[in-house]
Order: sequence, then structure tokens, then C-alpha cells
Amino acid sequence: MLQEKITLSNGVKIPKLGLGTWFIPDDQAAEAVRQAASIGYRHIDTAQAYGNEAGVGAGVKSCGISREDMFVTSKVAAEHKTYESAARSIDESLMKMGLDYLDMMIIHSPQPWAEVNQSENRYVEGNRETWRALEDAYQAGKLKAIGVSNFQIGDLESLLEAARIKPMVNQILLHISNTPIELVEYCQKNDIAVEAYSPIAHGEILHVQALKDMAEKYGVSVPQFCLSDCQFCDGRSLLADRKIYY
Repeated sequence: MLQEKITLSNGVKIPKLGLGTWFIPDDQAAEAVRQAASIGYRHIDTAQAYGNEAGVGAGVKSCGISREDMFVTSKVAAEHKTYESAARSIDESLMKMGLDYLDMMIIHSPQPWAEVNQSENRYVEGNRETWRALEDAYQAGKLKAIGVSNFQIGDLESLLEAARIKPMVNQILLHISNTPIELVEYCQKNDIAVEAYSPIAHGEILHVQALKDMAEKYGVSVPQFCLSDCQFCDGRSLLADRKIYY
């Protein structure tokens, strides 16, 4: 699976399996990336909110793999809801990481984190402004692909009404006990690849006996079984993006 890729709507190829760097301190991120690259990972996922973009960038540059063979994703912080702040943050991410371009950048959440599940405000105009900044950065060659994360159907519909460029990816919480089929099907219909984060449910799913039994039946580990379930959920375009936590 480490060598498998899918093709996004703009033709960019993205590895199916990625290293998620949430909770990896900045001073440990470079070594984590180097270790991941040494065993075959070519897709590294970070975010402005993780506070480790500098370390991830250093790891990408020192891992011994050519830059064009590494796929690096970051995310615009959920609090950026104006064109100016989003555009500035994109440039800051590139500077922190020491990279000329990012393979993909996405909006981390339609709502600021303090309001997630606490407010009915979906920040329609703010997300459109942030998206416009991503579109401009994409057209300027700073980003090879752009997308969103944690967007529900209504969020996507509102964004598509004003977008010049359709999101190429929607990164969502998706695992064997959390499968938002309606959202996945909507993304499929609109040629938006679905990227599953936390496909082993932050590790909690490893302790479910029923899954242990099913994994044993098919001669695989529980994580392998869960990743296969993520792929099965979307026969055409689902990325099984494994987030690894330290």
C-alpha cells in the first residue's frame, strides 16, 4: 500500500498511505519523517495547528528521498477566515518548512476549533475567502493541490457555489465505526477524493475484541483490517491515510 497512489481531479498523484504528525513535537518531527521515509512512506501530513511544520520540513529535506518523490500536506489553521490572513499563513508555512512548494494544502476545519460542535455558524463567507487564497496560491504554483478537511455536505455546497477551482480532497474522520456514507457518496459524485484520518480511531479500535476476531479470520492485523475497510468504503477514490500518533 505504501507504493499505491490515486490520481486527484487535477491529475496530481497522491500516495494512499500517509504519516500523520499530530502530537509529534517540532523537535522530534524531523527524525519521525526520516524514519518514516526509510521504511517507505512518501506522504507526510502536517498542519499549522500542529506546531511542527519546521521539523517536518527539515525531515523532508534530510530524509534522503528526492523532493519530487515526497508528497507533503499542510493545513490552513481553522481560525483563518479572511483572504489576507489565509494567504499570509500559506507563505509562512512555506517559509517555516523551507520548501518551494507544498504538494497539497487544505482548510483544516469549516469552523474555528473553539466553535466546533458548539455553534451553528458555518463561516460560509470566511471559508470562501480562505478558499480564494488557496486558489490563488495554487495558480501561483505554491501548491500542487488544494482541498478541505472536516467539511460536511452543506459546507461543500456553499463552497462550490463560489469556487473557481473545485476541492480535490476532503479529509474527514473515517474508520470502521464511523463511516459517513452519505458524505463519502457526495464527494464521489463531485469528484472530490475522500481522505480518511484516524482510520484506527486513535488506537482505541485496537482493543475491540470483535475486530480482533475478524482480523484473525482473514489473517491480518487489526490496523490492516481497518485500513482495508476504509478503502472498501469508497471503491473509487478513498485515501486510506494512516495517522500515526506518538
